Amino acid sequence: MEILCAPAGLSAWEYPGQGVLDIAGSAFEQAMLDIALLFPVKEFRRNGAEENWLAGRWQAAETFLSKFQQKKLGLPLAYAPHFGYRAADWPSLAVYQDFAERSLRFCQVAGSRYLVLRPFMAEMPTDKLIEVNREFYQGLIPLAREAQVVILLENQARSINGHLVRGRFTSAEETVDFIDGLNAFAGEERFGFCLHMGASGACGLNVYDLLHALSGRLKAVILCDSDATGDRELLPFTGASKGACETDWLNLIRSLREISFDGLLVLDMRDTAAAFPPLLRPKLMEMAQAVLQYILWQIEMEKTVASYPKRVLFGAGRMCRNYMSNYGKEYPPLFTCDNNSRLWGSSVAGLVVHDPKDLLSLPPDCAIFICNIYYREIEAQLRDMGVKNPIEFFNDECLSSLYAGTLLGEGA
Repeated sequence: MEILCAPAGLSAWEYPGQGVLDIAGSAFEQAMLDIALLFPVKEFRRNGAEENWLAGRWQAAETFLSKFQQKKLGLPLAYAPHFGYRAADWPSLAVYQDFAERSLRFCQVAGSRYLVLRPFMAEMPTDKLIEVNREFYQGLIPLAREAQVVILLENQARSINGHLVRGRFTSAEETVDFIDGLNAFAGEERFGFCLHMGASGACGLNVYDLLHALSGRLKAVILCDSDATGDRELLPFTGASKGACETDWLNLIRSLREISFDGLLVLDMRDTAAAFPPLLRPKLMEMAQAVLQYILWQIEMEKTVASYPKRVLFGAGRMCRNYMSNYGKEYPPLFTCDNNSRLWGSSVAGLVVHDPKDLLSLPPDCAIFICNIYYREIEAQLRDMGVKNPIEFFNDECLSSLYAGTLLGEGA
């Protein structure tokens, strides 16, 4: 899986250098080439008809690209200009077609493999708009093939008097049929899908069903939190209300794990980054990297378990039972262990509970999966004991099913 950082909120199009420097100075090695930053909706509405203004912005886009190249940041994904969620803000189809074509050519120069290209929006009957967009995307196939770019459709919202509701590509059946139809017309896989979490929270999108339906068509996921009402892009897990996130992270992680997603993960924290003082942004980047690595760890939980030929568990509680109910048959542990001596010799979910000292006699290719929230404390305990085997953390927050029975000592 590849991880990227979006520059929105970090880089201003006029002076992109410092934001790009902050991205390159963190652990990120790749970024999203956000061409849309150069064409804000309000400015386009004022100046978009002026050729000199457009030429200046495309020239600025080349400067933006050069800053990424100077820092040797990879740019596998680009995001084409768009005009928001209000149909009244959109230009004519001919103008948008020109933006799409120039974006594809820009991808070719930048070496970007994917381009997120939103569907055209206009005030017209739904059936007619669908056909207009089908013909729009079909018309881009020769240029996309020449540029060796896969065009990614994205789940959309619509603004009705400032309130966001679901738009195009939020229905699983509609989205799958549309993408498959375009690829059949192209005679190759020239179209895919990008899930934007910012547009999902405000619209109550059923992420789980959509991603399972899309499966192999899903090429990228843009990760951001929202306030569940408007167009907000926040650092994941910061869009909270009453002690809970507004974004459905549970079903996102669960579905990406179940479909074995191995595409692009893009962190977009536009509003969080813009609100941070510039001198604090390098520290924000450290936190952002940690958040993204956590999400990646959650998605690849089963992949981590499967990477070891042998494994044992540490912990004889509910998390151990959750491991066994989800992965015990396919990835059976040799045994589990626990610090509670009263449990030694008993059986938990078919596993015998051992004294932790027994971990000292494990074969070197056996990993220890800690099934207890006191991860760091237990890891330190095992290292102090002299355990040399790989130690991994297991977590049951995003599993497909959870153990609901009683634990030893809880009674019937």
